[in-house]
Amino acid sequence: MSEEEKKDNVFERLTPVLLFGVVILAFVVGILWQKVSNLEGGGEGNTAGVVDEAAVPSDGKLTEDQVALIPEITDQDHIDGSRDAKVFLIEYSDLQCPYCSSFHPTTQEILDMYGNDVAIVYRHFPLDTLHPRARIAAEASECVADLGGNDAFWNFITEVFANQEENLTDEGLLAVAGNVGVNTNDFTACLDEGKFADRIESDYQGGLTAGVNGTPANFIINQNGEAWLIPGALPLESITPTIDQALGS
Repeated sequence: MSEEEKKDNVFERLTPVLLFGVVILAFVVGILWQKVSNLEGGGEGNTAGVVDEAAVPSDGKLTEDQVALIPEITDQDHIDGSRDAKVFLIEYSDLQCPYCSSFHPTTQEILDMYGNDVAIVYRHFPLDTLHPRARIAAEASECVADLGGNDAFWNFITEVFANQEENLTDEGLLAVAGNVGVNTNDFTACLDEGKFADRIESDYQGGLTAGVNGTPANFIINQNGEAWLIPGALPLESITPTIDQALGS
């Protein structure tokens, strides 16, 4: 057998192995892509934010036991809208999550539509393995809140979401802090100190307790203590029926 024939023979034997390897690699990549999509998209398709999926009815209303797992709203929460609102939308969010960015304008539409009847509560849920800048950005937002107040916090969130690629760098976070009226030297000192690292972890752990497994994960809660799940970055028209139900209960 010639040298060329030997090479052809080896190639013929290796071809099925190589094809099998390609198939396996494609399968693994597909699984990883699906996992990333679920985490970033609030786990859509697997009822994000709920410990026991089977116990959640089609309208998303949670059981009393599930509601009890959601940390109560306190004076420490960041609230956009009236603190006397009839309904609160609690959002567990990640500043590097593209789905959270796309959902943020929807929360503003909700405030415009319902006025003082509905308020937004923002809580941190940084997906560290996917978004390496999410936790430091969350700490930065807390520094801004501490130095500039509630309006500065929400303006910071809005601006970061408007251009995540640029604003999540160290330079970008500093620039946004300055844009919303915070002293940049004080901001840098706060961030370097890690002053609010425990606050971010507390929000994160509270989300885990509530069953959050992706971002954005949203809960609608009314004054009667009833709660509904909003899985992922749904459009306004998919959320308003649940808000109306919460307001009418």
